[in-house]
Amino acid sequence: MECGVGWWVIVGIAVGWFWYRKKTNRVDKKCGIPEGNLGWPFIGETLDFIACGYTSRPASFMEKRKFLYGKVFKTNILGTPIIVSTDPQVNKAVLQNHAKSFVPAYPKSIRELMGDHSILQMSGNLHRRIHGIIARFLKSPELKSRITKDIENSVKNTLASWQHTNDHLIYVQNEVKKITFQVLVKVLISIGPGEDLEFLKTEFDEFIKGLICLPIKLPGTRLYKSLKAKQKMFKMVKKIVEERKRTMDKISMEDKGSNNTVIDAVDALLRDNDEAKERNPLPLDFITGNIIEMMIPGQETMPTAMTLAVKFLSGCPVALSQIRKENMELKRQKTRSCDEYSWTDYMSLTFTQNVISETLRSANIINAVWRKAVKDVEIKGNLIPEGWCVLTSFTSVHMNEEYYENPYQFDPWRWEKTGAAVVNNCFTPFGGGQRLCPGLELSRLEIAIFLHHLVTSYWWIAEEDEIVYFPTVKMKRKLPIKVTTWRNSP
Repeated sequence: MECGVGWWVIVGIAVGWFWYRKKTNRVDKKCGIPEGNLGWPFIGETLDFIACGYTSRPASFMEKRKFLYGKVFKTNILGTPIIVSTDPQVNKAVLQNHAKSFVPAYPKSIRELMGDHSILQMSGNLHRRIHGIIARFLKSPELKSRITKDIENSVKNTLASWQHTNDHLIYVQNEVKKITFQVLVKVLISIGPGEDLEFLKTEFDEFIKGLICLPIKLPGTRLYKSLKAKQKMFKMVKKIVEERKRTMDKISMEDKGSNNTVIDAVDALLRDNDEAKERNPLPLDFITGNIIEMMIPGQETMPTAMTLAVKFLSGCPVALSQIRKENMELKRQKTRSCDEYSWTDYMSLTFTQNVISETLRSANIINAVWRKAVKDVEIKGNLIPEGWCVLTSFTSVHMNEEYYENPYQFDPWRWEKTGAAVVNNCFTPFGGGQRLCPGLELSRLEIAIFLHHLVTSYWWIAEEDEIVYFPTVKMKRKLPIKVTTWRNSP
């Protein structure tokens, strides 16, 4: 009996292997498919890919294969045959050729959590419409003026809580999350500190845990718990959207000329609906779901970037001295003139912005983008077969000596002479093409405000900590530091 079971297992593996090789061989016969190795049946080269993610050089998976096969190669990750591009020109072509040849591709757990109408998965005119609405809102002068003050208040309140810590450790990664979530929710739905904000924070933390997990929705599983948390968030946010819609309709009926101020993302989406009644209006459930989804990049990437900026500055005393000098000069100017800080003040801090650029390049918080080919596509002589995924590796470009000298060294001064890297598509921390992050300027502002008030208020000593790159970028110990206020500093 046991021999019979063992025999059928062997037969099953053999049949699976034969089917897998037949399928891949059929694709391999197409001319122009990049060289590479698809690895073992089903698992492909997944184990090596994950293992490299736990090292200090996660790009080593790409580097090994780039050396063997060239800048564009084929592999198999998570049971999916993919073409990997470490070529900035190929990456640009993939990112800009949106909808015509490529559609977004994400793990099943993300698709389950986001739903069918997620902005992550939509394409074509609807995506352009939503992306355009949010981009215009985030770039508006009214928001820039208002949000600068909101970020300052959030940063100052958080930093003020450090003043009586004595010898206790501050965990930077935890602290900056208090700042970023408060700012994020204010931008999206205008909720300030209080019970509603704490409720959203608690449920969001539970929701976000399911982004990378087994796609099983049985009670007790990670995905099930995350979906339940999303339902609670959805109920609360939808109530806000519905109330805002009723208020907007009432004001519009009473005086059409008196409701011109867009205060948050909900307003921006509802106003577009009001101005586009002849077109397909956006359902309120659709608006609610996408408001929740917009919390993800802001709360997952921003705290990491701010934390890593502190880590990198801690390990580079010369850079820390220069950024402190630049920001102290701005602070003295504002003290003498009694003027408030503006968006422009922070964005014009040249060395501070160089530190931010170098942090984004070195950290690679968004390490790649996945797309799926809807037809055979050829780019620079490389064929991406229909149905295959293509992974545009930003990390491989950011950490390539061909584009950045000593790429593993934190060097903010490189940006004084490496402006061409941005022009040549070698700097893509915010993605590119039609899906370029609409909040990129807001992200830079938030980091700049945090760094300004940190370096002009405190000295600190960071304890030993290391960056973890898989499944997402974060600090292993949340970056513990001991702080000393400026007036008590050496």
